[in-house]
Amino acid sequence: MSIAVVTGAGSGIGRSVARALAAAGWSVALAGRRAEPLEETAALPDGDFLCVPTDVTSETEVAALFSSVRDRYGRVDLLFNNAGTFAGGGTPVEDLDPATWRAVVDVNLTGAFLCAQAAFRAMKEQDPQGGRIINNGSVSAHVPRPHSIAYTATKHAMTGLTKSLSLDGRPYRIACGQLDIGNAATDMTARMQTGILQADGRLAPEPVMDAADVAATVVHMAGLPLEANVQFATVMATAMPYVGRG
Repeated sequence: MSIAVVTGAGSGIGRSVARALAAAGWSVALAGRRAEPLEETAALPDGDFLCVPTDVTSETEVAALFSSVRDRYGRVDLLFNNAGTFAGGGTPVEDLDPATWRAVVDVNLTGAFLCAQAAFRAMKEQDPQGGRIINNGSVSAHVPRPHSIAYTATKHAMTGLTKSLSLDGRPYRIACGQLDIGNAATDMTARMQTGILQADGRLAPEPVMDAADVAATVVHMAGLPLEANVQFATVMATAMPYVGRG
């Protein structure tokens, strides 16, 4: 039995990935701020889920999450580090409230670090040793959208987090990779289909892809033996303005 932890599991990509992992035979711990959406994610007849309401910005709550997983299952084989926020998106740099900046950093970067740290500890200590961490980077880890400085900065930082975890995990059979996602169809990207600001100042609709295609990629990465790792991958709507953006 393989054990996965998925953060941001109450909606969107997190929900899709959690259900796909369960369908592939994983037991899945679902983490998110609110219990009700997690229970909705877990409402599958054949899945083995553990719902743990968690604020990833809280060291105490993250520690409790991984303690609950280890108490229930005895180990952690996979972390999909997915929780994130686009707060402040659409606000020009000069108008962005520093409190909003800090809130985005707390969730997207510090929260990802806290979850990765807890997973790393568990994977290092358990027997057999090892496991895998997959970080949700976003194509914004490479190129920004207009008025997205907080989100873009944290997603660029996620790449550094991924590389450091990969290096530091080598002695302990801990693999870390990053999946950069572009325009998966979720509530967060709904506005892209009606019109979103482009680098040249136009508002234009953008194509999206099914979140299930993201989930299939995560399941593939997660299913590799620990001797193999997808270090970085990009899965995106084919015709979205990414290559050549701006």
